[in-house]
Amino acid sequence: MEKTNHSEVTEFIILGFFELPKMQFLLFLVFLIIYLMSLTGNLLIISTVYSDSNLHSPMYFFLTNLSFLEICYVTVTVPKLLAVLIAQNKTISFMQCMTQMYLFFACTDTEAYLLTAMAYDRYVAICKPLHYTIIMNKKVCFILAIVSWTISFLNPVPQVTLISQSSFCNSNEINHFFCDITALMTLSCSETSVIENINYFEGSVLGLTPFILTIISYVYIISAVLKIQSAKGRQKAFSTCSSHLTVVLLFYGTCISVYVRPQSADSMDINKLLNVVYITAIPLLNPLIYSLRNKELKGALWKANRRVKNYFSSRINKMLHTIFDGDISTINKQGGR
Repeated sequence: MEKTNHSEVTEFIILGFFELPKMQFLLFLVFLIIYLMSLTGNLLIISTVYSDSNLHSPMYFFLTNLSFLEICYVTVTVPKLLAVLIAQNKTISFMQCMTQMYLFFACTDTEAYLLTAMAYDRYVAICKPLHYTIIMNKKVCFILAIVSWTISFLNPVPQVTLISQSSFCNSNEINHFFCDITALMTLSCSETSVIENINYFEGSVLGLTPFILTIISYVYIISAVLKIQSAKGRQKAFSTCSSHLTVVLLFYGTCISVYVRPQSADSMDINKLLNVVYITAIPLLNPLIYSLRNKELKGALWKANRRVKNYFSSRINKMLHTIFDGDISTINKQGGR
């Protein structure tokens, strides 16, 4: 077969969950609720950390980066999925598809590197507490964040560039709910071995690097915690990183489930199910994990909640006083007449 140029494909069709035709509206409601809750939870963390000076520390600086990333994460994929489910707008242009795939890759990599930076922060806090403020100063935190974002947004360039130059002469129907590179490679009639090798390299080398660094950090952290004599001291030390450790296990657990498993004939359908958990659960659960397991953040959220209640209460009382004072004045004037 003569290979055609990729420009012949100007758009793709995202099939979404076409195998569940009677559940489209229900799925739309579920994903809409998850999306709104993810946005609300992560925006609440960002605004709380920003407004509370007690939370202006390296750990919460990285947490706001992570929360902003989660907002980007769900926004890259979920709005288009909602359009597919409710409006049956299944088409996506070639450029939009490549952009979505690139941003999805970049967000995934960024989360891995940010979690590594947060693991290093916890390592310094527990293993080198006397030097914490010196080592984790504002400049270092800023550099770690910039490096995490920069590396992650450069990593996907080779794969996305190569897949965008491929020929899609078989079909333009993507059996997924977003532009996944694995699904696109099944549609390509070009040689994809180079893309597969790059994916393998990034997954096994660039992807494993932050994971290994995170594991090393926690080996030192656990070792230091176990050396603490009192049980109360051990519990207090470990509680400072329990939220982060939970998020790390959740992130890498779902990553391994999605990408590190044997391929089979029905692997695309399994990928869709696993990616639902991977893309929607993590951005939703991360703010819940940090707000429920972190006493400082929980306290700041309660204070913010009280401030909001007091603000609206004072506004309502002022409005009621204005209304009733106005009515009393009117009655007095009528009585004087």
